[in-house]
Amino acid sequence: MTTRKEVAELAGVSEATVSRVLNGVGPMKESTRKRVLEAAERLGYHLNAVASSFARGRSGNLGVVMPHVPKVHLFSTYYFSELLSGIGGAVHERGYGLLLLFRNPAEVYDYVSLFRTLRVDGAIVLGASSLPSEMAGIREAAAEGLPCCVMDQHFADIRIGTVAADHVEGAYRAVKHLLGKGYRRIGFLNGSPQYSNSADRLTGYRKALAEAGIEPDDSLLYAGNYSWTSGNAAAEKIYADLDRLDALFVSNDRMAIGLMKGLRDRGCSLPEDLAIVAYDDSDAARFSEPPLTTVHVPFYDMGKLAAERVLDRILDAAEGEQEPICDVLEPRLVVRKSCGTTKEDSF
Repeated sequence: MTTRKEVAELAGVSEATVSRVLNGVGPMKESTRKRVLEAAERLGYHLNAVASSFARGRSGNLGVVMPHVPKVHLFSTYYFSELLSGIGGAVHERGYGLLLLFRNPAEVYDYVSLFRTLRVDGAIVLGASSLPSEMAGIREAAAEGLPCCVMDQHFADIRIGTVAADHVEGAYRAVKHLLGKGYRRIGFLNGSPQYSNSADRLTGYRKALAEAGIEPDDSLLYAGNYSWTSGNAAAEKIYADLDRLDALFVSNDRMAIGLMKGLRDRGCSLPEDLAIVAYDDSDAARFSEPPLTTVHVPFYDMGKLAAERVLDRILDAAEGEQEPICDVLEPRLVVRKSCGTTKEDSF
C-alpha cells in the first residue's frame, strides 16, 4: 500500500505538505499543489477517510444509506419507518443532522467518498444484503475503519459494525409456541435469501423442530420476498398443501397478511384451517383478521442504539482503531388469535 512518505519523496516535498495539499488546509503554491496531486495520482495514494475528516473538520451529519427499489414505498414499511424513527431520535438528542442517501443495490456504493467529501461523519446502512455489489462497498468501508454500522445484517468475512435482533431466537420461540399447542406439521414461508436474517429464521425454525424430534420437511418450505404480494402469491401453493399442514411460521407480518387474504379468498377459515405465527409485530399485526401472533422486534430501539453507537465512534475516532460495534437485541413473542388462541400475552 502506498504511503504518504512515498508521495512526499516523489513530489519532492515534506509529508506535512502532502497532508496539507490533500486535505485542502492552508495556503499553498499552485505549482506545489499540482506536483503533490500528480504524485498521489501516479502512485494511487488515497487519504484515510477518518484522518481526512479530522484534519478538515466535521460535517455535523450522520448518513443513513438506504436501497432504492423502484415502485416500493420503503418509508411506509414498518421495518424502515421504525428504524428511521429510532435513528432520528438519537440524532436529534445529540444535536446532529441526518442525511438520507439512496444506493442502487445492483451497483457498488462508494461509502468512502461520503467521508472524503465531508458529506457525513458517520453512516448507518439499512437494507444491506449479501449481493456481491452490496458486499463490495461495505467491504471497502470496513477496510477504511469508518465509523459506521450495518443494520440487521451480518457478514461472515467482513469486519464491520452491526446492530441486529437475535432472529434465530425469535424464530425458535415462534415455532416452539406452535409445537407447544400440539402442532407438528409446521411449514415455513421465508423471505429473500440474500438477507442474513432469512437464514437466521430458518436456523431457528429447524432448531425448534429438531428439539421436538421432528425431521424438517423441505417440501413445506415456501419462498417469498418479505412483501404483501409475495405472501398473497404463496397462498396458492400453501392452499394446495393444507392437508399436509397444521400450522405455518411466516418470516414477516406483511407476507403473513397477504397470505391470509389469499387463503380467505380460497374459502379458508383461519385459524381453524391453518394456525399462523408471523414476525415483526408491526402495527398492522394487531388489526389483521385474525390478529397475528407474531415475534416483536425492537426496531425503534435498534435504530436509536445504532445511531448512538456510531455518534460515539465519531467522537472517539481520533483514538485509533477500535473493535467494531456489535449489539444484538432480544425479540419476544406476542400471542394473539392467529395461532388458535384468544389470549393476549407476551413472553
